[in-house]
Amino acid sequence: MNRSEFDLAPAPVLQPMARIHCEVGPLVSLGPAPLGERRYVPLGGGTVSGPELNGTLVEGGVDWQVARTDGVLEIAAHYVLRLDDGALVEVRSEGLRHGPAAVMARLARGEAVDPGEYFFRTMMRFTTGAPAWAYLNRVMAVASGRREAHRVVLEVYRLT
Repeated sequence: MNRSEFDLAPAPVLQPMARIHCEVGPLVSLGPAPLGERRYVPLGGGTVSGPELNGTLVEGGVDWQVARTDGVLEIAAHYVLRLDDGALVEVRSEGLRHGPAAVMARLARGEAVDPGEYFFRTMMRFTTGAPAWAYLNRVMAVASGRREAHRVVLEVYRLT
């Protein structure tokens, strides 16, 4: 076989977009479900700041979760950003959080845990009708997260 058949396209580059601070409400469990415990966390306000996006989080988003029996937490957050110019941007974020059982137990108790002790990553997509921000409709981003007692902090990077 020809070597060129196995040449890969250039790897994506991560370009910093923003840091999101999101206030979170108390966990609500819907109980056991076929794939694990189904639950959600109401999302309050917060801020977004960075080289590309600046503004606030609109209160009322939701982080739907499945706490799987293998210790992995599946995350599907859906919320809205209000950028400094008033534009509204829908955010859909799906990811995973997991780590050693003792570390995850500390997180569940609201203790401060170094984010290097567990895995918390999400894939993000954006939707907006604001002409100045229409390019976001074509952006894919990834985030590295940190869970705190009453908030989540996400470092967001655009894939280029």
